[in-house]
Amino acid sequence: MRFTSSTFSIDAAQDGSPKRTITGIALPYNVEATVSGGQTVSFLPGSLPTEGKAPKLYMSHDASQAIGLVTERSDDEEAMYFTAKVSTTALGDEALVLAADGVLDSVSVGVNPTKFSYNEDGVMIVEAADWMELSLVPQPAFSGATITDVAASIPTSEDDLSNNTETAPDEPEPTESEETEVSETPAPEVIEASSIFAQPKRKFAMPTPGEYLAAMHAGGDTFHNVNAAYKEAVRDQQTALQAAAGDVLTTDTPGLLPVPVLGPLFQDLNFVRPVVSAFGARSMPNTPSKTFIRPTITTHTSAATQTENSAVSATTMVIASNTVTKTTVAGQVTLTMQDMDFTDPSSMNLILNDLAGEYLIATDNIAADNLVAGKTASGSTWTVTADNPTSLINALYDAAREITEDSNYFPTHLCVSPDVWEKLGSQLDASKRPILGYTTNGVIGQNSIGRVGGLQYTGMDVMGLNLVVDNNFASGTMLVVYAPGYEIYEAQQGVLSIANPSTLSRTFSYYGYFATFVAKSSFIQGIVIA
Repeated sequence: MRFTSSTFSIDAAQDGSPKRTITGIALPYNVEATVSGGQTVSFLPGSLPTEGKAPKLYMSHDASQAIGLVTERSDDEEAMYFTAKVSTTALGDEALVLAADGVLDSVSVGVNPTKFSYNEDGVMIVEAADWMELSLVPQPAFSGATITDVAASIPTSEDDLSNNTETAPDEPEPTESEETEVSETPAPEVIEASSIFAQPKRKFAMPTPGEYLAAMHAGGDTFHNVNAAYKEAVRDQQTALQAAAGDVLTTDTPGLLPVPVLGPLFQDLNFVRPVVSAFGARSMPNTPSKTFIRPTITTHTSAATQTENSAVSATTMVIASNTVTKTTVAGQVTLTMQDMDFTDPSSMNLILNDLAGEYLIATDNIAADNLVAGKTASGSTWTVTADNPTSLINALYDAAREITEDSNYFPTHLCVSPDVWEKLGSQLDASKRPILGYTTNGVIGQNSIGRVGGLQYTGMDVMGLNLVVDNNFASGTMLVVYAPGYEIYEAQQGVLSIANPSTLSRTFSYYGYFATFVAKSSFIQGIVIA
């Protein structure tokens, strides 16, 4: 994944030697931004490493245009800071000049998230990631990240080179003997760098659809310069075009027409996990085994009134050793090098995001199925009738009573399938008013015992219970739950990849370990819909 972030000044090295560093903010923490694949992300403090292998410095995420190395990394609660050294190469010199001129005024971080989750709005919250590279780019995604300093002293002309060897005006003239000594001292080697800038104007290359859209999005001078260069390139070809007989139509000049690609990619699936989000995922025990033990109490101790000089109540506590098995959830896809290199926007990012999303849906389906499988049949039945919510209220209270009688706890969640959610929202009283009200434009519905309105899957309530709507539940599912009775464990492992040289392709897989545990089945009460 690439997260682009951007201002800077130029300082020459004080000792006269070339100084070639770029310093700034690589990434602001706790800031949301939409990255290249269309996913909205936010990084938590400490999510990027400050130790380990140094990220490489690229031009525009192109590994064939490596120009240096990130030499220093530090962070605080606000952001990750960096210092990168630019190598003494023609491409490195060009990068420093472009940065000094303000053409490349931003950086983009290339990372591989290794630990992350999604909030209710679908934003990816990154807790840990491998930092692979840092690129100089013209347009940021995280506006809070800036290049704060470019320290570069590259000779730019013969005058600059001669000025570096001038004798100070107030320095005394050397004596004859001194002159002899000086003549025997080798002159300092001067690296001729002026040729870097003494190049003819480059021929303008037609922008790709992605570059054209990026410039249009940036606006201002960026789009003005790209558009002006485009028009100039068209004028250079007009002589040949006008020399043709007859009219010239767009069908005759397809190579001159940029094709806008409107992004991000249209997403027809919402990668959310209603059950996992509602109950929360605990960290998977880091044990080198496929199973782990979750103890529960099957028999409690006792206390009772004691008659004088008689034995007091005594019951031995019994603790069960419950085995929880880790499940591996994974997906795989193989992309050709041509598909990764020729597509814009990059198909690799889009497909990997989709692969991660499918992992989320698969794990939520496991959580939903195991929640239903662990329920206790409360004997409660909701007979859906028009204009009479009595059966609904009786069923909810009956299920809640079962939980409270068994434990003294009160239920926390009402989990339903989409068709049951529809029935709840459609339930009316004798006066044709919805018993579960809606909040719209600040107006709260009257005669309500809760809320089911709005296009959302959590955050609604029915008689004080948090309503969880999940399409992974089978039709007709309705559960009253005390949340601590159902536990979810997860360890997302992220992306693995391997190159396939024989077919010029790369295979990617996304995987994680997932497990659920029903701590007490009586805390999950099922209601029958009739």
